[in-house]
Amino acid sequence: MLQVQFIRDHKQTVLDGLAKRNFANAEQIINAVLTADETRRATQVSLDNVLAESNKLSKEIGGFFKSGEVQKANLLKEKTSLLKEQSKEFTETLNTVSEELQELLYQIPNVPHASVKAGKSEADNEEVYKEGTIPDLGENALPHWELAKKYDIIDFELGTKITGAGFPVYKGKGARLQRALINYFLDKNIKAGYTEVQVPHLVNTASATATGQLPDKEGQMYHTEVDDLYLIPTAEVPITNMFRGDLKQENDLPISVTGYTPCFRREAGSYGAHVRGLNRLHQFDKVEIVRVERPENSYQALNGMVEHIKDILRELKLPYRILRLCGGDTGFTSALTFDFELYSTAQERWLEISSASNFETFQANRLKLRYKNKEGKTQLVHTLNGSSLALPRVLAGILENYQTADGIKIPEVLVPYCGFSIIE
Repeated sequence: MLQVQFIRDHKQTVLDGLAKRNFANAEQIINAVLTADETRRATQVSLDNVLAESNKLSKEIGGFFKSGEVQKANLLKEKTSLLKEQSKEFTETLNTVSEELQELLYQIPNVPHASVKAGKSEADNEEVYKEGTIPDLGENALPHWELAKKYDIIDFELGTKITGAGFPVYKGKGARLQRALINYFLDKNIKAGYTEVQVPHLVNTASATATGQLPDKEGQMYHTEVDDLYLIPTAEVPITNMFRGDLKQENDLPISVTGYTPCFRREAGSYGAHVRGLNRLHQFDKVEIVRVERPENSYQALNGMVEHIKDILRELKLPYRILRLCGGDTGFTSALTFDFELYSTAQERWLEISSASNFETFQANRLKLRYKNKEGKTQLVHTLNGSSLALPRVLAGILENYQTADGIKIPEVLVPYCGFSIIE
């Protein structure tokens, strides 16, 4: 959530940033925020003045009673009664306008970083890096869903029987390869300085609101109505909320955390061949990295996260590219996002497998997550997160790019985790 003072002091910067996102009615909403904020501040001043006057009169009343001047005391009591009514009215107005202001702020996405280009969709994203060799698999290359059936390692139909489409069952070496990837990703993250955590897979409304899933993406999350809990769409939500409401000291930062969780997304409106097999699921596994940083260090930290993900993909020897997302494709809460895509040779297209994002103070403002610097000044931190990695499309890429006439070879770095080197 943007800070009101930032909007007040940098209105044109905010409007220019929202224009990159093609955000509708930006000026109207920003003006409404500034009007509500002006009303809120004026009401607060009036309330403070009334309370101050009331406190002053209360002291005078006490003095008159002590000196026996009861009539003067009673006259002042009548004035304090009027002040109490005014105080009540101002408090009600303040609460109403504060709620209106909050609802307006919830509608406004983050301001993109200066390096983010304007654009309408993923077609306008910028490729900033590419690495790896796309293998020549010949004419008989199979997509991963056919390989999964051929080698009996993933059963999509069984998942549909148990739950529904988008909930596959991993079997035999498929399940072992899935577990191997999780352990490998976690080990890589731990070696890079991240602390592993295991977190709940359901969160409350406060947690979903703090990281920006609510009220923006409620239609994409599974909701348990009886308990009013949400199944997590990513481990970013519970991990980041570990620090909600905290006041850190400067020497506590940076904070680097990693965790594995299943993730649950309704993916409403997703249909067609592009979502076949593992391309898009309702339940999938992902290993996440989250960082809490001092503002002046956050973009260096983002670059470090990008390099870390690169290193993983190099070890897996998968062809990949990195995109800097344009304004129209950047997530609601993010200031800058880099997407990683690997090339699916059998499908002949790029598949998103990771993203690394800097939210700057947007999440921290909702989280009320602050730190006190060496000078004793309290300010909001910057939060960042990345996938390292989302498993379904990585697994799809391995199955497709490593297929041979003899079977599916396992990337060398994963063999110690799997206990086998080929799926035959």
